[in-house]
Amino acid sequence: MTIRAQARVNVAAIARNVARMADAAPRSAVCAVVKADGYGHGAVAAARAALDGGASWIAVVAAEEAAELRAAGITEPPILVMGALTTAELTVALGARADVVVWTPELLDAVVAHGGGRVHVKLDTGMGRLGTRDATLATELARRAAEHPDVELVGAMTHFATADEPGDAFFGEQLARFTAWVGELRALGIRVVAHAANSAATLRDPAAHFDLVRPGVAIYGLDPFGKDPAAHGLEPALELVSWAAAVKPIAPGESAGYGRRFVATHPGWVATVPIGYGDGWRRGLTNAAHVLARGRRLPQVGTVSMDNVTLDLGPDRVLEVGDEVVLLGARGEERILAEDVARALGTINYEITCGLLPRVPRVLHADGEAR
Repeated sequence: MTIRAQARVNVAAIARNVARMADAAPRSAVCAVVKADGYGHGAVAAARAALDGGASWIAVVAAEEAAELRAAGITEPPILVMGALTTAELTVALGARADVVVWTPELLDAVVAHGGGRVHVKLDTGMGRLGTRDATLATELARRAAEHPDVELVGAMTHFATADEPGDAFFGEQLARFTAWVGELRALGIRVVAHAANSAATLRDPAAHFDLVRPGVAIYGLDPFGKDPAAHGLEPALELVSWAAAVKPIAPGESAGYGRRFVATHPGWVATVPIGYGDGWRRGLTNAAHVLARGRRLPQVGTVSMDNVTLDLGPDRVLEVGDEVVLLGARGEERILAEDVARALGTINYEITCGLLPRVPRVLHADGEAR
């Protein structure tokens, strides 16, 4: 290790995951979602890898995210900004030649006032956030956009609330509402790219694919159903590594960390690893996580501090100062997934990667070769 901790991002794995999602939706184009800095993997690197893997669209949420991609030289593919935009942000998004989303007359008027642009109309079929619940209004907006000389109507979209909950009925209800609306648009001769499917919906139901799928979490090798990415042919693209900065004996009654949340009951050894919640390794993992080191699975013990965690090595000194410590990743037959860490925290896998803070640099490679 040359630095205290790093997130190693395998861009080749991202490309393969995108290809896997394309295989799952063979009649649809793929729009790779790289919002939130590529779910913590690095937006520019993720976008480039996604394009290498067969994506033909890119999606983000914020206007500045679109501007960053364009400034990095990602000039050709359409970029869809899916989020709500202030007037200033709309200027940035349209200046980046990005598509934007509208669901009210005022939003469409704002695009016109900015000189026009490419728009997608969003129907809220049940997510309950952005979009209009009124299919009649959505159709009228699509008609107005299609007829306006300064506006290019590109898409009709929605977003599923429960696609990652197999067997629920609400997913089918949303799909039926969106399918009916798209059918109405096409019956009126309004031509649009229809899109609805996130990662889970792409893997769950071909009826949700339409013209374009929008996988996000899956392209980073995270299971959209929160279990095991390998079950869907996905490869985790990020591993989080640090090192053993100190190794010392511990006697019964001695403790490690704030609040003495770990007190030794037997003679043994502990190691200190320089990573903590200041890096995005959450304090909720106190006494609740494992790491991999020297082919062993070792428990993390004591309170997660801002800058350090402690490992219980057991009765033997099985690590030395300088040894690699893997907090996310695989070594040999052992692996620690973001899904494992998420379960310990009672959250979702992509909160783990999104939560890695700027103090952890992203180091890019392609199957081990530096990029």
